[in-house]
Amino acid sequence: MAFGDYPADYNPKVHGPYDPARFYGKPDTPFGQVKVGEIGSWLARRNKSPSALAGAFSRAYWRWQHKYVQPKKSGIAPFLQIVVGSMIFFYTINYTKLSHHRNYKYH
Repeated sequence: MAFGDYPADYNPKVHGPYDPARFYGKPDTPFGQVKVGEIGSWLARRNKSPSALAGAFSRAYWRWQHKYVQPKKSGIAPFLQIVVGSMIFFYTINYTKLSHHRNYKYH
């Protein structure tokens, strides 16, 4: 699969129009239905390649887009999610600098 191609398992005659938020591979047991003893075998069945990870992030992004950004009556939720996410991100990357400015009471 080259950059920009459809997934190998996508068949337009079977699946209809392409949806970037949908996984077209072989379906597996959802993680919520996996028993504790089967977690190791469930993780072993996952594809751990960089392209699979990029595909998972891409599907998650498009699901977020379809749910919060692209509806006709979209609210303020996607903007607040981006603001809160960026606040958390910048706080974590600046934590070491901020921790030096704590006010301690010595006694």
